[in-house]
Amino acid sequence: MDLIASFLLLLLTLIWAYFHLLNSNSRNKRSGKLPPGPYPFPIIGSILQLGQNPHQKFTELSKTYGPLMYLKLGSVDTIVVSSPEITKEILQTHDQAFPLRMITAATRALDHHTESVALLPMGSQWRKLRKICKEQMFSTQPLYASQGLRQEKLQKLLQYVQECCVNGRAVDIGHAAFVTSLNFISNTLFSLDFADYNTGSTQELEEIIHRLMTVFACPNLGDYFGFLGLLDPQGIKREAEFCMGKLLANFDSIIDQRAEASRNSQARKTDLLEVLLEISQGNQAELTRNTMKHLLLDLFVAGADTTSVTVEWAMTELLRNPQVMSKLKMEVRTVVGANKQVEESDISKLPYLQAVIKESTRYHPPGPFLMRRKDGDDLEIKNYVIPKNSVILINIWAIGRDPRIWPNPDSFEPERFLNREVDFKSHDFELTPFGAGRRICPGQPLAYRMVHLTVASLIQNFDWEFEPGITPQDVDLNEKFGVSLKKAIPLKAVPTKP
Repeated sequence: MDLIASFLLLLLTLIWAYFHLLNSNSRNKRSGKLPPGPYPFPIIGSILQLGQNPHQKFTELSKTYGPLMYLKLGSVDTIVVSSPEITKEILQTHDQAFPLRMITAATRALDHHTESVALLPMGSQWRKLRKICKEQMFSTQPLYASQGLRQEKLQKLLQYVQECCVNGRAVDIGHAAFVTSLNFISNTLFSLDFADYNTGSTQELEEIIHRLMTVFACPNLGDYFGFLGLLDPQGIKREAEFCMGKLLANFDSIIDQRAEASRNSQARKTDLLEVLLEISQGNQAELTRNTMKHLLLDLFVAGADTTSVTVEWAMTELLRNPQVMSKLKMEVRTVVGANKQVEESDISKLPYLQAVIKESTRYHPPGPFLMRRKDGDDLEIKNYVIPKNSVILINIWAIGRDPRIWPNPDSFEPERFLNREVDFKSHDFELTPFGAGRRICPGQPLAYRMVHLTVASLIQNFDWEFEPGITPQDVDLNEKFGVSLKKAIPLKAVPTKP
């Protein structure tokens, strides 16, 4: 045992010496000083500072070290940004210097990083996939053409809530919003409903997607210590492979069915899969089956998860703030009416609804971080050096709660946006729930419509109460960390007729 202990001690010493030398050489080559940050421990750096909710921990640290902060996480140089001014420099002024996202063990699962539009470098393949997404799903014409589909899925949501209302049952808001957004996405991609409000199979699919979003964001020792990468000590890559494999196998089956239907000369669908199959068989661009599946995976997972998370947080805050709820009801029922379904053309006429959604994404952003990676040489920002290959974490959760930007940041006050020109389109870096720059979320126009329509429809058609015995002060606002920030305890509310 003494021999083994001595060997392990020697091994750790050699590893520490290696990283210390590597770090020293790297620092000596830099032309300027690093941003301030906590002093790193040997080998592990500041990795103990992550905690279960890194966005909250980094927010606390930024109060000490400032809005541009350096942490050594294992062998990875990490820069944490907590101000809109520096965010603008990175995502707009120096956008070309930060074109990449961090490739992790989870995103390497099933070689997703080599096919994903979210992770590919900004080359020809990335531009091709972004163009397909924009032209076929997210530009004005396809969005206008798919309005009827969104209305149909919203009507099914309202029918489900009506059943709960009649039976006096509470609605799991996050789950109901998830089913609605998932079915809209699955119909847009495959002309199929993937979920139902009352079946266990939907919960299994929902769990797979949430597990995948959690594992994508989970701090992984294998990412911070190269020598642990092959060992996968936390099982991160295995978990990602399992979840992705389940979804990709589903897509494979659907593609096979579609190919069989095509061979039998059945009527063609008008969904994205049909477009992708056409492109893959034509001469205008090479699109492999594997690329198709991973593109569908990106759209499927992100589209369903972030929209439902945003709706759940918005409804949570409306129930916690009855005066805000009452004001929003009045606006929706006055402008739209009591018996007419809310339409997308109504959104521009509902300024208080827009303010409620903005305030919700400020206080509860769908995701805690925007992530980039420094490409090329070191870069100087605010008199500090940003090392090449460093990971940049823009803490939008911290920016949304900064009292220097937002008066009373811990109060839910939609009125702050009624006299403040702020939009979601990356022009205002104090509110960037969909990202900014060239890597802004391509699905932002669709998510904008779905969130506003869903919240407005729920408020227009029903009054809402907490379950018996629950008061607004009792509502748990804890978050479950992941690519998206879900409520740790789901919101359940009882609908009643107005």
